[in-house]
Amino acid sequence: MRRQDAVGRWPRMNAYEVSRCAGRYDVDMSESREYLPERVYDAAQVAALDARFIDEYCDDGFQLMQRAARAAYAELARHWAMPGRVCVLCGPGKNGGDGFLVARQAFEAGWQVQLLCLVDPDDLAGDSARAAEEFVSAGGRIERFDNVTINADVAVDALLGTGLNRDVEGGFADAIERINDAGERGTGVFAVDIPSGIDASTGHVWAHAVRADATVTFIGLKLGLLTGEGPVHCGSLAFSALDAPEALYANEPYVARRLAHRALKRVLRPRSRNTHKGENGHVLCVGGNRGMGGSIRMTAEAALRAGAGLVSVACHADHAGAMSQARPELMCRGVASGESIQSLIDAADVIAIGPGLGSDDWADALWQAVMDSDKPLVVDADALNRLARTPSSRGNWILTPHPGEAARLLDCATRAVVDDRVTAARDISRHYDAVTALKGAGSLIATPEELWLCTYGNPGMAVGGMGDVLTGVIASLYGQGLTAGEAASMGVYVHARSGDAAAEADGERGLLPMDLIPFIRHYVNPGRA
Repeated sequence: MRRQDAVGRWPRMNAYEVSRCAGRYDVDMSESREYLPERVYDAAQVAALDARFIDEYCDDGFQLMQRAARAAYAELARHWAMPGRVCVLCGPGKNGGDGFLVARQAFEAGWQVQLLCLVDPDDLAGDSARAAEEFVSAGGRIERFDNVTINADVAVDALLGTGLNRDVEGGFADAIERINDAGERGTGVFAVDIPSGIDASTGHVWAHAVRADATVTFIGLKLGLLTGEGPVHCGSLAFSALDAPEALYANEPYVARRLAHRALKRVLRPRSRNTHKGENGHVLCVGGNRGMGGSIRMTAEAALRAGAGLVSVACHADHAGAMSQARPELMCRGVASGESIQSLIDAADVIAIGPGLGSDDWADALWQAVMDSDKPLVVDADALNRLARTPSSRGNWILTPHPGEAARLLDCATRAVVDDRVTAARDISRHYDAVTALKGAGSLIATPEELWLCTYGNPGMAVGGMGDVLTGVIASLYGQGLTAGEAASMGVYVHARSGDAAAEADGERGLLPMDLIPFIRHYVNPGRA
């Protein structure tokens, strides 16, 4: 029998304990994200799906609310499997209606239920009022929220739904803080559809937001749960389509596609038995100024492990000998000030530039030589900062900024990038005529045709040098014949999955960029993954 821990929290089940219900896709964010749907929606698109579902496939909105409550309670019981004390906090809208019906199911299952409503129950209307009546008719009691301390095993957040578009204030802000306070003391926190205070489209926090241990979301997978601040606040994520037919989603717009392993298999086919190194791409890595040789070495070694047939390095003369000794498969040339690298450029299929490049005259000369060529590029780090100072566009390149670099490319505040990562990624791509991989939690890859979302990766990857490794992986795939969009999206995917595998082996804290190298080789051979 599972038991509570010292602070009274019920332990979570792992992926192998999950029983999948019809129409429901469960996920533990480290193990089974392949069960999440591929298409991802913004708030308006989910609202349109919801309305169409009711109009075409349900008797009324209350029937859909009942389905949502059943799916929510099933997920609640999966995480906290034995009835105890549950506090359900309900707002006035449909999200609150879901909460009333979840409370009724918990009450009937033997939980001690405290239901706190943020408005006078007499002011409820429509399906929410009906849901409240159902709870009361089952024997439940509704209390007004009065900024009280929550004492429960689980707090259920059903305060605000996906339509939030302004800062949370007043009693709702107080309720969110009481939920978070309870969570800090060991109470489990469960969010219905979305943690209150999170923007469903961007992951922006509207002044206050619930920090949930688990969230179940419905109908359409919301982008705000998967990028920006969303992943921090939603905890482990489950999705229920509420038995929606596939026809509901046909021809409906979506904002992004989630990267999954099947996409990698489509673009990285087994190699021909008579292939040779010249067919697998020659990557030139440019960077590694004095004192920064490690950056470009990580890029180059990642390019090799991702499958490049040949990898050359143009770096400061201080580092070339040591780099060749440490990794003899690399073809390293130490470049003196004023020395041409044109022969290296001519021989390359793809150039990765930026890691450890620096900002002196030596770096200026290498940057200009690369920009004068017509070779496909992957641009990162110091090269992105140069590009921000002297904007250009060329079509055959991939830019890989983190939010700070993205802000410099767009001449805006970093906060603006963080608050709306979708717009930032698309604006960079449009302004620079580039495929853009905007790094961070929920990395986004913007191509002219599509926006891709990566839901993998972990906090242990927040360490210097991780971006250098990513640059090498992307450049390698680009050189192997993938399109710029494929190379950027699959490179981000391989890099993130490798980081998760390395963290699974030895933990997140202390994870180093080079720890990913063995796993990169594993994931670029997708038949083995």
